[in-house]
Amino acid sequence: MSVQPYLFLEGRCEEAIEFYKANLGAEVDMLMRFKDSPEQNPNCTPADTNKVMHASFRVGGSSILASDGQANGNPKFQGFALSFTVDTEAQADRAFSALAAGGQVQMPLTKTFFSPRFGMVCDKFGIFWMIYVAPPNAK
Repeated sequence: MSVQPYLFLEGRCEEAIEFYKANLGAEVDMLMRFKDSPEQNPNCTPADTNKVMHASFRVGGSSILASDGQANGNPKFQGFALSFTVDTEAQADRAFSALAAGGQVQMPLTKTFFSPRFGMVCDKFGIFWMIYVAPPNAK
């Protein structure tokens, strides 16, 4: 069994995946567009045929699923965050800076009692991230 987050990016799925590839080292496992579906989606207009029906990508050892959904341009992500654990403070600094570009810092990246570097940011796609460096004794 496994549980994976499924993000409905409402028309920005491919842009988000490219952003995560460039900034978090994401790797795409699968991407299917609406036009590639063997069955026609009754909600899909001709303008939406190149939109992402389903994608799977990995960040580190974790899989994330994503779609353009109904491509209404209005994603809503509430009540959860993606926690991104990295090995070094330099990796945390790079990831946090990239995610903060065009986004909104919720808690600046800083030393805490539980981590040498921790911060919270909402990226430009509306996804809430917690960046965490595990202390050496927690690995």
